This record gives sequence, C-alpha cells and structure tokens, in this order.
Amino acid sequence: MKPIVGVHLAHHWLVGMRGGELVLEQLCGLFPGAPLHTLVANPGKLSEALRRHPIRTSFLQRIGGVTRYKQMMPLFPLAVGAMRVSRDAQFVLSSDAAVIKGIRIPDGVPHVCYCHSPPRYLWDQQETYAKQTSGLGGIGRLVFKAVVPYVRAFDQRAARRVDHFIANSAFVAERIRRCYGREAAVIYPPVNVEAFVPDRKREDFYLIVSELTPYKRVDLAIAAFNELKKPLVIIGDGPEMGKLKAMAGPTVQLLGRQPFDVLKDHYERCAAFLYPQVEDFGITAVEAQAAGAPVIALREGGATESVIDGVAGLFFGQQSPESLMEAVERFEALHGQFDPLASRANAERFRPERFRAEVRHFLVTKLPALFTNHPWPEHN
Repeated sequence: MKPIVGVHLAHHWLVGMRGGELVLEQLCGLFPGAPLHTLVANPGKLSEALRRHPIRTSFLQRIGGVTRYKQMMPLFPLAVGAMRVSRDAQFVLSSDAAVIKGIRIPDGVPHVCYCHSPPRYLWDQQETYAKQTSGLGGIGRLVFKAVVPYVRAFDQRAARRVDHFIANSAFVAERIRRCYGREAAVIYPPVNVEAFVPDRKREDFYLIVSELTPYKRVDLAIAAFNELKKPLVIIGDGPEMGKLKAMAGPTVQLLGRQPFDVLKDHYERCAAFLYPQVEDFGITAVEAQAAGAPVIALREGGATESVIDGVAGLFFGQQSPESLMEAVERFEALHGQFDPLASRANAERFRPERFRAEVRHFLVTKLPALFTNHPWPEHN
C-alpha cells in the first residue's frame, strides 16, 4: 500500500501563538512540509515549526487582514470560498474555530476537522463579539448582525462537507452536535507539561492568565478579591484592560502580557490558579496544574474535564463574585490537602505525545487505505 504524500493543512488564522496554534504545531509535526492554508498570517508572530510550512493566505491578507481580520468576518465566506486546495491533494486536515473548514477541496478527497469550537460569534455570542470588536461603530454593528445568518449558513454547509470531526473536549463535541448535527470524537489538546516545575514553594497570591475579553470574566475575580482583600495577579492583555484597571483594588495587580519565563514563574509560585470563565477546553488550567498549582474553576465547560475536584483543585457553582469568594475560603480551609504532585500527575494526561498518538490512531482507524502505511515522523 503506497503511503500518501499529498497532505494539506488548514487553520483559521495565523497571527500569534495561542492554544489553537499549539495544537497546529503538533499536527504540523505529524505532516512535515504540508502546505498550510489560512485566512491571514503574520509569520513574524509564529513559531519556527509553523514557519517551516508553505503558508497560503486568502485575499484578506492583501487588504489589511493581519491587523483587522476580526472586523472582516462578513468577508470570511467569500475569502474561504475563493481558496483552493490543489488537485494533487490526497487528504486535508483542518484546525478550525471559524470557517476555514469550508475551504474548497477536490471531489473525493477526505477532510478531517479538528474543531476547537463552532464559532461563538455565529452561534451564541453575537452581542459579545460586536462589543469586543473595536472600530465597528453603530453602523458596523448593524451590518455585523445582518450578515451573521449568512456566515452561519456558510459554516453549516462547510460542516456538512467534513468527513470526520474531532473535538477538543466533550463540551465542544456537544456543541458540534447541537450546531452542526454531527458526531465528533474527543482528542484533548496537547500541553507542554515538561516546561513547568511542580514542587517550588507556593506563596499567598492567586493567579489568572487570560486574554482580557468580556467572556473571560476577569471582572468577576477582581470584584471578589477586592472584597476578600487578598493578593491577585493577572497576566494578559486585551480590550478590557482599561476597565479592569479602573476597578482593581490595592491587592490586585494587572501585569499585562508577559514573556514565558515570567508566566512560568507565577504558575509555579501561586497559591492557586483561578478559572472563572466557560472555556471549550482551557490550556492555561492544565499548564497551572503542570506547575503544581491547584485550580479553582467554574463548574462548567472544559474545566470539568481537565480538573479533578478535590484532587487538582475545586469547583464553584455560580459565575458570581460571591460564589468565587466562597470557593476561595473553602480552598484555604482545605489548603493542606492539595498535593502539587497530584496536580502534576493529572496534567500528565495531556502530554503532546499522547495527542499525536491519538490523532494517528484516529486517522488509521477512520482512513485505513490512506494511513495504515503512512511514514509517520520518527519522533512521533
């Protein structure tokens, strides 16, 4: 059986290294040199592993899409619809949290989509997206609301053309079922647990690492810690920075974006990591556990799959300052019961090696004619 060589990869956009791009790095490791299709790309913000692949962008790249791509959502169907995978393709693997899954593929070529989430700005967070996206203005928001049904319909059609879905959590698999009417296997994202040391001395401050956008609910944590008068450190930046700085009391520090060594240091020293948002999976919660930190998380979304209550952290039930405050007080009463090595052991479930092995197994199982004899790279 002849190994396949015509593999093409696709990813929604490549403008920085966040959770989705870390997943893409591992997919690129499975298929070295495969062309990488995306709406827009800023190679200077990408890892060397991604830059080694030929990157093919849409026409949005030529009209300022690198800095304004979120405002160009009405053009996504047109841009993706104009993209083509070459006729020599034998297999397409997309990594998607938008509509890149709609890229045009030659007839008969199998397409597997690793779905980070059906896009929330199309399905359940239209108001939040309109408020977050700077520069829309009143008329722009009206246009956005008017085109959402059109883009959502494109997304549904694209989903119907995917042969197999992989979800990054059971929470997302349920969203795929609800939004697209499709079933999805669950393969959790990879986390570089080896980058963290779990047994440093813990200090008395609590930590949040997050983009500062409304759905992350950092405001909830600030309100709680203003009342508790306990130290809270927040690492990250975003459109909410000004608002959050204005409401932060004397025990709350907002450090903005920080390099990895600063992030690692805070993960390894914090008393606990706070997770007040609903996330599809949530790599930062696993990174915190890899560093030995217990996680105090809202009992909803992907955190319920990555945090073991009473072992690697604890949950709170309501997305409110009062519920978080009660959880912090409960945590401090139980503080001696949380073993950093138990948190690290839980994080070990999400190693990159496990991710690559599960993706390989999925592809061999679903597409044996293509992948049974595929020459996987040796490090995998």
